[in-house]
Amino acid sequence: MRDLRLVIFDVDGTLVDSQAEIMAAMTLAFQAEGLVLPDRKTVLSIVGLSLAEAFRVLCPDTDEVQRARLVEAYKASFMQLRSDNQEMGPLFPGARDALDVLRAQDHTLLAVATGKSRRGLDKVLERHGLTGVFHSEQVADHHPSKPNPSMILTALNETGVPPQKAVMLGDTTYDMDMARAAGIKKIGVTWGYHAADALLPDAMIEDFAALAGAVDQLIGP
Repeated sequence: MRDLRLVIFDVDGTLVDSQAEIMAAMTLAFQAEGLVLPDRKTVLSIVGLSLAEAFRVLCPDTDEVQRARLVEAYKASFMQLRSDNQEMGPLFPGARDALDVLRAQDHTLLAVATGKSRRGLDKVLERHGLTGVFHSEQVADHHPSKPNPSMILTALNETGVPPQKAVMLGDTTYDMDMARAAGIKKIGVTWGYHAADALLPDAMIEDFAALAGAVDQLIGP
């Protein structure tokens, strides 16, 4: 019997193209506080961080009280967008097939490590029919923000997989730095929210069809 291995997925910018609703919710949150929204590139650069850390980066001149209001306004904006029946972000092309390929392998476990809240992740998984797919689901509610390795270390502990048999898939430097800090391999994607040449992963893929091969290469088939 082959040793168990673990593939850990980031969500926003890796599995799900959520930039439209992120920008919409950020716009509403900044409007609620009478602040000027940074440009699109700057906003997307913080995707992956916890909300509190994201607003600390985006609004360095605001105090903790106002940043807390921004966090709540952002969360409320997402609820408003959903209540208006606006479509949630789609899966990136090939994501579902790649998940199905890995799920079919008895020795491969799947996990999520995301800056989303528990409620936010549940909505995404429900929307895309992915509830129950991941053996470990790590969210911002219970961990320090990326790139702290807490999410990955907890996923390893929950699944019993050693670091040398685990790999992180992500689109941001936060994902790569988190994986590096946890002592696991890292795969970058070219379609996400950070520049691909800034990631410095162990392997880079340009589409999901290349994922299974990259996983085999880095942590063994």
